[in-house]
Amino acid sequence: LTIGALIAVAGSFAPAEAQVGHEPGASPYEDIDHAHSFTPVAGYFAGSGGKFGIGAHNGYTCGIRYDLRAGKTVQFGFSAARGALDRFIVDPFVALARRRSGPFDQTTTFLDATIQFNVTGAKTWHRLAPYTGVTLGVASGEDLAADTSGYDFGSKFYVGPQLGTRFFLTRNLHLRAEVRGVFWKVNYPTSFGIEPPEEPGTPEAPNAVIPDGKLDEWSINPWFQVGLGYMVRF
Repeated sequence: LTIGALIAVAGSFAPAEAQVGHEPGASPYEDIDHAHSFTPVAGYFAGSGGKFGIGAHNGYTCGIRYDLRAGKTVQFGFSAARGALDRFIVDPFVALARRRSGPFDQTTTFLDATIQFNVTGAKTWHRLAPYTGVTLGVASGEDLAADTSGYDFGSKFYVGPQLGTRFFLTRNLHLRAEVRGVFWKVNYPTSFGIEPPEEPGTPEAPNAVIPDGKLDEWSINPWFQVGLGYMVRF
């Protein structure tokens, strides 16, 4: 009788245990099959260009991105992009009324590397694969002949956090959407600390562009990107 009772009790637990988790066909999680992907991307690079607007900002970008998943959670990305951005010119040598002009085109090239942390590891959740990460890169701007102030955008190192997600249309094809916060330093020429010959100020009321001598500042630029990626196996 005792043995029969134990068998009956064990049998009553079996269905409950089988119901733990999800049926294979009903699980919200699916494996991400491959570790490599290529993604053409397009975006909009926003921001103010610093307090005078002479840094590159506000323009559309396009480029290509390659991603390599190093584990379930960690992924590395490498991208190159180019954009026709805006910038203003501040002439420190003329009267104040004619000091600022523009915007002008500032063609800018971006090269960067990203370490990405996949929130759902090597799986999707309802076809979504959210992530966060950090980007390190360098941006190079073409010379602008119209700017005679001595300011040169040149090449700038930048760093920025990112947040985004991928949405898998199929096992190999996915949409990517992300936003980055690009931090870089805007360095102003020494001419910004000099009184304009056409309209010099006084020690009490200076007319220099930057009368306090602080010739640099950090600028943050939101960068929105979308792309269509394809997973490949090597």
